[in-house]
Amino acid sequence: MSSERLQTLPDHFHGFARMHIAMRRDARRPAGAARSVTAEQMVPVSTWWHWLREVIDWHHHSEDEVPWPELHREIPGFAEAARTLGDEHGRLDDAMDRLDEAFAHGAPAVLIPAADAFGTILCHHLADQEQLAFPAFAELGPQACLSVERRLLRTAPPKVLTHLPPWMLDEADLTTAGRLEATMPPPVGVSPRYGSKGQ
Repeated sequence: MSSERLQTLPDHFHGFARMHIAMRRDARRPAGAARSVTAEQMVPVSTWWHWLREVIDWHHHSEDEVPWPELHREIPGFAEAARTLGDEHGRLDDAMDRLDEAFAHGAPAVLIPAADAFGTILCHHLADQEQLAFPAFAELGPQACLSVERRLLRTAPPKVLTHLPPWMLDEADLTTAGRLEATMPPPVGVSPRYGSKGQ
């Protein structure tokens, strides 16, 4: 999912799609940090990583609880896709556990392969989700899709909600920010001021 492709999607897809753009943006950052920063600099990187993991944990576990069951009920044939995506969430959990352990260990020889594996698994999962779930969301329709998104957001911990809008909209243009403002409910409602690109 790219920012360019985002502009071709219906407005009610933009919340889900923007999450994917943000996760793809950050998927490779642990590997880049493992190759370039000093041991002292790794402390804030590790802190940042644990926050990112909280967001990803919430996002995919809430998908297992809210949208996948809804799509399973409403869209014939989605059950297999739900199983596939749920299995991938399990593999992503394993990869994040290994990266947690690697940050605790601190050695580049341990951290680099764990970070590489995390980035690869996350990007593969996001691509599969776009292929399997986005057509089902389209079939579900705008109002039902937005209802699912609102229910999903109500499951987010306060710490995630606090940082979610600026994180999602990092590097976004004002058009994207405006579309999200129109669809995302409080307390996550965003403002175009978060969009930095093109200002």
